[in-house]
Amino acid sequence: MNRIGIDLGGTKIEGIVLDDQNVIVTRKRIDTQKQKGYNFILDSLASMIDELSSITKDESKIGIGINGTFIKDTGIITHTSTECLIGKSLKNDLEQKLGQEISLENDANCFAMAEAILGSGKDYNSVFGVIMGTGVGAGIVINGKLFSGKSGLAGEWGHHSIDPDGKKCYCGNVGCVDTFISGPSLENRWYELTNEHTQLKSILNDTSNIHFKQWKSEFLDKFSIGLSNAINIVDPDVIVIGGGLSNILFLYDEGKKEVHKKIVGHNADTPILQNQLGDSSGVIGAALLN
Repeated sequence: MNRIGIDLGGTKIEGIVLDDQNVIVTRKRIDTQKQKGYNFILDSLASMIDELSSITKDESKIGIGINGTFIKDTGIITHTSTECLIGKSLKNDLEQKLGQEISLENDANCFAMAEAILGSGKDYNSVFGVIMGTGVGAGIVINGKLFSGKSGLAGEWGHHSIDPDGKKCYCGNVGCVDTFISGPSLENRWYELTNEHTQLKSILNDTSNIHFKQWKSEFLDKFSIGLSNAINIVDPDVIVIGGGLSNILFLYDEGKKEVHKKIVGHNADTPILQNQLGDSSGVIGAALLN
């Protein structure tokens, strides 16, 4: 049986078909055009799924990943950058339109699934798949199965507080990991130190700047607090990092060393690896949900 995976993002919708050997049979990408509203997106998804299904000519299972959160019992989307989806039950509405059951997960869980089955985590039983980019999140996969928890919140390490006196996060909490080590948060911290609006890539290349050492030290400190807490609670076999910040190479040597220093008992040696599937992880993971 083939699997259809859809990655529903704020700017693009990508779909793939995986065969029973997890090989990509075909791929399609269109613009989300979220300004046209919820019903337009719903129709776009249904049309893409119909097209992908017709290519395979076989019955297919369908998984969809979104960059947001939803209530597990009702499927109602509570937070996403595609605002017209908020308050809607995308899963139920799309199932009615297609006459077929689908699986829905957030993009971090899809990333974790992809890396656990086909990527850097494929040789490990338990995988903590971390996304570090515009936001910070994660998914947990154990023995090839996604563990999302009772309410679907498992893995939300980006929204546990590591500083009660920190900045307010968009989630409503204070001092979340996300407020320190997401891409925008790191750029904001650089502005606080230098009074210069600078993109992260340029900051990382400006190592001679007198403020770089402090900026990097704070980054590694908050990164290591957040991940060591996750290890203390979950104790995964491996951590795999994805998202735009996964290309920061010092996370895998200096960062890993700082994480291991903060683990209780100081005796864990959890591998921290860069992802293998890159931008394809979300859509591949969506296909692997079933």
